[in-house]
Amino acid sequence: MRHHRFRFFLLALTLGVVSCAQALPESAVIRRVIDGDTVELGGGRLVRYIGIDTPELRRKIGGQWVEDPEPFGQAAKEANARLVAGKTVRLEYDVETHDRYGRLLAYVYVDGTMVNATLLAGGYAQPLTIPPNVRHVEEFRRLVKEARDAKRGLWASTSSQRKKRAR
Repeated sequence: MRHHRFRFFLLALTLGVVSCAQALPESAVIRRVIDGDTVELGGGRLVRYIGIDTPELRRKIGGQWVEDPEPFGQAAKEANARLVAGKTVRLEYDVETHDRYGRLLAYVYVDGTMVNATLLAGGYAQPLTIPPNVRHVEEFRRLVKEARDAKRGLWASTSSQRKKRAR
């Protein structure tokens, strides 16, 4: 009986170490900004930002991807690019580290500032909460409320967006 407890303890300890290793932050260089909430790292891995969703630039029609930007999609990509393009970022993981498409799921930081939160605060994204990755959900809700109240980005009125485009 004692032997079984020891083996169980070793197994639990091993799983805990593996789990902690996945949660440790890592640094990487951004090779390419794909859209407002997805980037490609120097090694070719794709990273999808946790907790946010930006308007799409492409969609699938009949099995093929076509350029068909949703309103504000290009602005979200450009904002993301200003924040991360070519920079070294720190990736911080939550409970699940990959999505069903094999992309890394991360909170992305540049110089200590979380990009996910910055995009929400600027009105370039809306919250997208997918449990169990919910570590910053309350902060994200607060940031999007502030962006909405201030009518920033996605939350600007249609007439003010037209005025900005006309300039």
